[in-house]
Amino acid sequence: MKTYISLWPPDAPDAPFPRRLAVLGSTGSIGVNALKVVEEHPELFRIAALTGGRNARRLAEQAARHRPPVLAVLDDKTAAQLEMLLPAGYAPEILVGPQAYADIAASTESGLVLSAIVGAAGFLPTLAAARAGKRIALANKESLVIGGRLIRRACRESGALILPVDSEHNALFQALCGHADRNGGGDIARLILTASGGPFRGRDAAFLAAATPAQALNHPNWSMGAKISVDSATLMNKGLEVIEACHLYGLPEAQVDVLVHPQSIVHSLVEYVDGSQMAHLGVPDMRIPIAHCLCFPRRVTLDMPRLDLAGVAQLTFETPDETLFPCLRLAKAAFAAGPSHPAALNAANEAAVDLFLRGRIGFLDIPRLIEAELERHEGLDENAGPEDLLAVDAQARRRVIDSAGTGLS
Repeated sequence: MKTYISLWPPDAPDAPFPRRLAVLGSTGSIGVNALKVVEEHPELFRIAALTGGRNARRLAEQAARHRPPVLAVLDDKTAAQLEMLLPAGYAPEILVGPQAYADIAASTESGLVLSAIVGAAGFLPTLAAARAGKRIALANKESLVIGGRLIRRACRESGALILPVDSEHNALFQALCGHADRNGGGDIARLILTASGGPFRGRDAAFLAAATPAQALNHPNWSMGAKISVDSATLMNKGLEVIEACHLYGLPEAQVDVLVHPQSIVHSLVEYVDGSQMAHLGVPDMRIPIAHCLCFPRRVTLDMPRLDLAGVAQLTFETPDETLFPCLRLAKAAFAAGPSHPAALNAANEAAVDLFLRGRIGFLDIPRLIEAELERHEGLDENAGPEDLLAVDAQARRRVIDSAGTGLS
C-alpha cells in the first residue's frame, strides 16, 4: 500500500478563505460541533449545503442560521416538515434521498466537504467527493472500511485530499506532519491508536452478558451518538479505526497497535524507526480535530477549557483485552482476509448494534453475530466496485437479522 491520502504533500494546493463548505450529516454530533466552529469563525466559511437525515427540526434551525442554498433529507415526509419549519423569505432547494447526498458531495458549489453521516450511508457520498477532487474532512470511518481501496484510487486520480476528523486519526496526522512526508512514510515504525476503554472497561464476562443499552450508551469521556457509543463499548470502534488507519497511512495492520488510555488525553501516537514517539494531547472535545481539518493548515482559537496536565495528574495505559472484547480482533482479521471482508464486518456490526439497541439481542451477541458472518462471507477480489461492496453490505445485514431469531441471547 502507498501512503498518499493524509500525509499532506508539499505541493498540495491551498484553499483560500472563505471556504465553501458542505456538511453531510449536519444534525449529528460531528455536524453540530462543526457548525459551532463555523459560528466562532464566520469569516472563514460559507455554508453551501447541509444534509440532515430525518431530523427536520434541527436542520431547519441550522439552515435558518446559515442560510445555505441547498438542503437534503432522506424522505419526502421529512422534506415537507422541513419546508414548514423554515423561516419566511428563505426558500432553499430541498433535495430528497441518498443520491442527493452524493450529488451535494460532488457539486461544484463547494470545495470542502465534511463527511459526517453515520455508518455505511456515508460511503457513496465520500466516494463522490473523492472522485470530484474535493478537500474532504472525513468523520465517516465506515467509508474507508467499506471501500478504502476505491477511495484511495479516486483520490490518486482526481487529486482529492482527505483530512481525518476522528480524534485518533487527526492526532496521527498532526504527529506525522513535517516528519513522515519527507520520506514517504518510510520513517514510521508503527501507529498507536488510543482507546478510552468505553463504559465497560474492567468489567467481567458476567457483567457484559447482562449489559443493557443504557449502560453501553453511558460513555465516561465523550458525548457521541448511540451507534458509535455502543461501538466504543465493544471496542469495534477501535477495530474500525485500525482499518481506517491502514488506508489513510498505507500501513499493514501489523504496524497499527491499540492502547487503552482511560483519560482520553493522549489521542494517538506515532513511533518512528529511531524509537521516538510523537503524541498528540488535548481535552476530549471534537471541536479540536474538526477545526484542524476545516481550517488546515491554519489553526484557529476555540472557546473551550485548555488542557491542564497538573489537574489531570495521571496518564495511564493498558493493553486491550481482546478475549472479553473480540471485536477488535475481528476487525483486524477482516482487514487481513480480503478487500470485501471489512464491508461484511461493518454491515454485520451495524445490524447487530441496532438489534442490541432495540433489545432483541444481548451485548455479547454482537461479536458472535459478526464472527459468524465473517466465517460465511465469500470474499470478492480487488476489482470489486461500489455496487458489489454495497451488495455485500446488504447481504450481511439480512443474514445477521435472520440469525437474531436463533436464541443467541
